[in-house]
Amino acid sequence: MKVAQSKDRKIILITGSTSGIGEATALALADDYDLILCGRRKTKLEKIKDDLSPKSKIKTLCFDISDKSQVENAYESLSDEWKKIDVLINNAGNAHGLDFIQEGDTNDWDNMIDINVKGLLYLSRHVLKDMVNVNKGHIINLGSIAGTEVYAKGNVYCASKFAVDAITKGMRVDLNNHNIKVSQVSPGLVNTEFSEVRFKGDKEKADSIYKGIEPLYAEDVARVIKFILDSPENVNISEVSLLPRSQASSTVVKRKS
Repeated sequence: MKVAQSKDRKIILITGSTSGIGEATALALADDYDLILCGRRKTKLEKIKDDLSPKSKIKTLCFDISDKSQVENAYESLSDEWKKIDVLINNAGNAHGLDFIQEGDTNDWDNMIDINVKGLLYLSRHVLKDMVNVNKGHIINLGSIAGTEVYAKGNVYCASKFAVDAITKGMRVDLNNHNIKVSQVSPGLVNTEFSEVRFKGDKEKADSIYKGIEPLYAEDVARVIKFILDSPENVNISEVSLLPRSQASSTVVKRKS
């Protein structure tokens, strides 16, 4: 049985919702919110929709967030009711390659900047216009501890997350007069598809990143996002950094021998 959209339930849009943190966040929020789930994998989007429909009203949008025209078309395809977005969770992001700056692949650089930075901006601009009109809303940007620390071979990925950190702070200032909360969640090592994408499908290399430690999992980050959303209206949890117990920074990790 599908759930009817309720006027009392807020609408949350989640980007990158077909895997990892985005999917875990959708699962964590479905009991309490109506969801717009975005991603590039149509089959996976439909499966998640089928799984969550008994709990929530679900709308799916299949598009490439790095393509400005696709973003605009996807947003404009929403009905007026679905455009009443209360919370935007900018989760979509990726890392491509792990190379010294002089050896970097410019295609990898483009992918990271186009998705992590420009994609976040493209969609936020559309959603924020409507939030400003109604003088309320909440933006949650998924950052990284790489947005405040630089590590060897991280160069452009770190730069993209430094940009997310700066954009988040800029949003908070610019939107202050419009009653819009802006938060950022910045995890350390999270065991998702992230490393497998970074190493272009090399699972052995990806698994080595988490060898000898108990990393964070997508559900851990989703729990933090839910905590932010469950806070009272007068509270804006502006920034949260979370690490697995064995990690102290981007470069300091205690591994079992």
